[in-house]
Amino acid sequence: MIYTVTFNPALDYVVKMDSLELGMVNRSKSETIFYGGKGINVSTVLKNIGVDSVALGFVAGFTGKEIEDGVKTMGVKTDFIQLKNGLSRINVKIKAEQETEINGQGPDIKKDELQQMFDKLDKLQSGDCLILAGTIPASLPSDIYEQIMEKLMNRNIDIVVDATKNLLLNVLKFHPFLIKPNNHELGEMFGVVLKSDDEIVEYAKKLQVMGARNVLISMAGDGAILITETGEVHKIGVPKGTVVNSVGAGDSMVAGFTASYLKDHDYMEALKRGTATGSATAFSEGLATADKVEELYKQL
Repeated sequence: MIYTVTFNPALDYVVKMDSLELGMVNRSKSETIFYGGKGINVSTVLKNIGVDSVALGFVAGFTGKEIEDGVKTMGVKTDFIQLKNGLSRINVKIKAEQETEINGQGPDIKKDELQQMFDKLDKLQSGDCLILAGTIPASLPSDIYEQIMEKLMNRNIDIVVDATKNLLLNVLKFHPFLIKPNNHELGEMFGVVLKSDDEIVEYAKKLQVMGARNVLISMAGDGAILITETGEVHKIGVPKGTVVNSVGAGDSMVAGFTASYLKDHDYMEALKRGTATGSATAFSEGLATADKVEELYKQL
């Protein structure tokens, strides 16, 4: 079974308008609500492509109930922890001439509530896969990813980490199955600007030396590069299409790659599926659907 963790899920309130004028009353053209959070995105896309997962995380208050109910309505299995106090956050995303985001802080998570998460994770079994994605709320220890991975060491559980900078670098010693920085994030980790595929491969291999098993580098319109634990280097382009939504594209790539690899244990096939799934989200208003993924997969 695949499990995803979203520490700080949100209701994403997307508002479209012709223009945004500060200090004035603005009128929207449309509003849409999505159930946000990187782990939730991964679980949603997995469900859309016919793969079951369990979404773990913390929810609070009436907004938390709406998140859990909404995710269940989409067919995703959930095992969220209900916090005693606070409210799950609302993120306001304004799409006008430019995109503007106001992201909420989210509720405090107490030590006993965090222990409930550890108890749930302790029930994972050999052959399961855990996907850790996104930032960490201020109320949690900054090394929470490390704590989780240390507890699950030597249990034959594949762990995927989609995070940035030190949050990612600090978990490499626990040998995650897959990490997925983009090319800009990869450069930031080493304080360099990467200008060629050869440089991207060079620095991705440094992450392997530090402990990562497989490194998937997403490069937006330039495709992706995968360096496998067997020493293979694969590069792939992207299918044709118009980008209308970048939110969740990286999460979708993780979902497509992970689902494909766990099924066929073929890295190149997983790279193709991951790329098609990420593109399916980028070329759509919402998250990738199975039909869109298949359409784009045929181009690769």
